[in-house]
Amino acid sequence: MNPRILAVTTGRILRQLRHDRRTVALLLVVPALLLTLVYYMFADQPAPPGGAPSTFDRIALVMLGFFPFIIMFLVTSIAMLRERTTGTLERLLTTPLAKADLLFGYGIAFGLAGAAQAAVASAVAYWLFDLETAGGSGLVIMIAALNAVLAVALGLFCSAFARTEFQAVQFMPVVVAPQLLLCGLFVPRDEMAGWLQAISDVLPLSYAVEALQEVGAHAEPTGTMWRDVAVVAGAAVLALVLAAATLRRRSG
Repeated sequence: MNPRILAVTTGRILRQLRHDRRTVALLLVVPALLLTLVYYMFADQPAPPGGAPSTFDRIALVMLGFFPFIIMFLVTSIAMLRERTTGTLERLLTTPLAKADLLFGYGIAFGLAGAAQAAVASAVAYWLFDLETAGGSGLVIMIAALNAVLAVALGLFCSAFARTEFQAVQFMPVVVAPQLLLCGLFVPRDEMAGWLQAISDVLPLSYAVEALQEVGAHAEPTGTMWRDVAVVAGAAVLALVLAAATLRRRSG
């Protein structure tokens, strides 16, 4: 990769994001509104005995990692498809821009956007709704930003198999929904049927959720948390490599 070209590519993508007001609202405003909804859903529930986390604390902490994953997957898959269908990607690849520069530029740009989104949502959760976690909010933001990079990589990979924006959206139930259901939010992973647990063990979002839960339960970063972070980062790199292998100049 060429660092200068990578920086230019990242800047171009960030400028596109900044001028798209609807996408900015989707990134920064919608998560805060959804957190507000979750808060008032559980506001009247009694505190659990024994100092256990409240239902809101448990769910909101995980949702802070979900938002970048879901939104960045949607935005990235559509953005890359649009660059192919409009011929922008074909023109870009006639320049010294390499596939790796483009894909990692997307990863960095949307990772920064995911970090901004996580920072805003975390500020709402911690300061307005008194979210309580044993670990610091900085670790939550770091894991959320890493989730954003993972979602970008998966979105870039899946966009290669779509010809229209509608087809790109159809990948969400296939890629996002199973990870949401099997990550351990609704049922602890070790209480699932054996075959469901086996599927959960190969889904990267399961490790992101476990890392967030470690932050919620421990004041200092744990070995399990760092292992989970490494798994998510490795999955993001693998997805970027697969995306580079499947990247096409134009839609068929």
